[in-house]
Order: sequence, then structure tokens, then C-alpha cells
Amino acid sequence: MRAADLDAAIDFANDIPFGLSAGIVTDDMRSARRFIDGVQAGIVKVNRPTSGVDPNVPFGGIKESSTSTYREQGIAAGDFYTWTKSVYLGLDD
Repeated sequence: MRAADLDAAIDFANDIPFGLSAGIVTDDMRSARRFIDGVQAGIVKVNRPTSGVDPNVPFGGIKESSTSTYREQGIAAGDFYTWTKSVYLGLDD
């Protein structure tokens, strides 16, 4: 899906009832940071595929992609009252 601009992309991503994983491909770290902060997803990846995660970090979504009670994996599994967002950054040298 294409969006007219970054705000439209964030709105598009947040306008669906699911929030497991989201990703953005960009060379602008300000835009990446705005996406990370603005998107409603439990996992955010920058310049990386949205599938596959490290088993040592929390895994879980928000909205209808979650039980709304816990995150699987890692020590965050016991953090029942916080929202955790994992971010994967891929930077080219």
C-alpha cells in the first residue's frame, strides 16, 4: 500500500483493528522516529522485514492483535500493566 506522506502512512496503519507488527523503509531517521512513536503496534521494524523476531525480546501486539494483558517472551512477560514497543533498526554505513 502506498501513502501520500508519512502522516497518511501512520494514519493508515493505525486505522486497522490490529497492531502486531509495523515497518517502514526510509533513510530519514527523523521520519523513522515519527513512525516509531506514532504507529500503534507492538513491534516496529525500520529497514527490516516485519516477520521474525528475537526470542529474547517481548513479542505481542496491541488492539485486536493482543490479549491486552501480557507480552510473550523475555522478562517483559510479567509486565502486565505496561505497553512495550520493540524496535528493529537497520542502518546502512
